[in-house]
Amino acid sequence: MTPRTEAQDARNRSKGHYAERRREDALPGELSLSEPGPLVRPYGDTTGDGMVQVSFTLPLPHDKRSEGAALQLAAKMGIEPAILVHAKAMGPHFTFFVVYGAVTHLVDVREVEYVEREYDLLSARDTNAAIRKRLRRKLVVVGACIGTDAHTVGIDAILNIKGFAGEKGLEYYREMSVHNLGAQVAIPDLVEAARALKADAVLVSQVVTQKDAHIHNTKAMTAAFREAFPAGRVPHLIVGGPRFEEGSAAALGVDRIFGRGTTPGEVASYLVHSLVNRKKAA
Repeated sequence: MTPRTEAQDARNRSKGHYAERRREDALPGELSLSEPGPLVRPYGDTTGDGMVQVSFTLPLPHDKRSEGAALQLAAKMGIEPAILVHAKAMGPHFTFFVVYGAVTHLVDVREVEYVEREYDLLSARDTNAAIRKRLRRKLVVVGACIGTDAHTVGIDAILNIKGFAGEKGLEYYREMSVHNLGAQVAIPDLVEAARALKADAVLVSQVVTQKDAHIHNTKAMTAAFREAFPAGRVPHLIVGGPRFEEGSAAALGVDRIFGRGTTPGEVASYLVHSLVNRKKAA
């Protein structure tokens, strides 16, 4: 059977699948199609139909063989039947694909692991008031992109006064002294700046993730800080970026990890929770 015939056959089976799925009762673990239980699957045209769309590139020229390879890969990913909805050559040796179909997998939401925010979100006024009342000095924050990472959009969104998502950056907070060192900062220079400025917190943004560069850089940074500062005097180490796993802070040796979409207000509120309130308790 040729790849094109396979695609047509998959499309026909998929249409029958939709009609059959609408007639079925709830899946095991579901209360009903309209009230899913702990076991869930993606939603496409109807509740519980499992429809997803994925895109990927294969190192093959665009021809019928590569289209068949894309459908085969989709089947191994648990997408069956799969429909090849888009294929475009990316130069002479690569092809970009978009595949649509129903996944056979279910997700048990009771087994999902995630990091829950354990602090209240504060307004800028409340943040400044807490620092002024409890710390009785400005909270010093040093930020940078380390190593060869030149992507400052993340650190700028948190630190620069213009901020992100309608929120002002940390430079806007009167009770914070913010120092943005910019891009491609060497780790020894970051450590020295934190020492000279007597930083309470060090914020590092990592966007470049090829070959786990963000992991290696973060581990090297935490080791350098712990070597340069006495025990108990290390600044609060915070990293952020789109590829960090929020639950891996302990493994990387940092105090907190922030993922994509983090706003300045979340970071400011965390600093009050972890530094200002902690100092008050001490």
